[in-house]
Amino acid sequence: MLTPTKKEINRESLLSQGVTMLMEQGYHGTGLQQVLAAVNIPKGSFYNYFGSKENFGAEVIQHYIDPFITQLTAHLQQSDKDALGGIQRYFDELIAELEKNRFKGGCLLGNLMGEIGDTSDVCQKSLQSAVNRYRDLLKSGLAKAQQQGTVRLDKSAEEMADLLLNTWQGALLRMKIEKSSAPVKQCCQDLLGDFFKP
Repeated sequence: MLTPTKKEINRESLLSQGVTMLMEQGYHGTGLQQVLAAVNIPKGSFYNYFGSKENFGAEVIQHYIDPFITQLTAHLQQSDKDALGGIQRYFDELIAELEKNRFKGGCLLGNLMGEIGDTSDVCQKSLQSAVNRYRDLLKSGLAKAQQQGTVRLDKSAEEMADLLLNTWQGALLRMKIEKSSAPVKQCCQDLLGDFFKP
């Protein structure tokens, strides 16, 4: 395996720091100088990597969703004979992590959809791409569960994936104001444990 270059390491550091700061402070509350100072990278380098704060935000969005895609993919691969169980275990892990973090942050995608989803074309396209990648993976898992007979057939896998994603995002927002995992648990129990079943 190739050793990453200094440029790749710096870029990765900026993106990881971007995820942390955008989660804590939002897009408008995060200054580039703060991000650069936190990872000790000069301003000129930032513009070589990203060109603008908007482009940086768009790449942070993809950097944020990648581990969730990897985690869900692993659950679906490990649960080859029980795709619905794999999806449930994936969401159980997310809920455990949210509880461990005392419900802070929520989901960067949901946060940014509310903050800049309709004001930045570049970030809007990146948010759409991230949401679609995530939804399509859920869709493939639900389609597999339909083939296995554990998920109803009268709704399409895509409709159910959209419903799950939309309900999860809303539940995350309620979780933040209620400081409780009850909304996200209800989302999973009502959909994965009941409504999606044949």
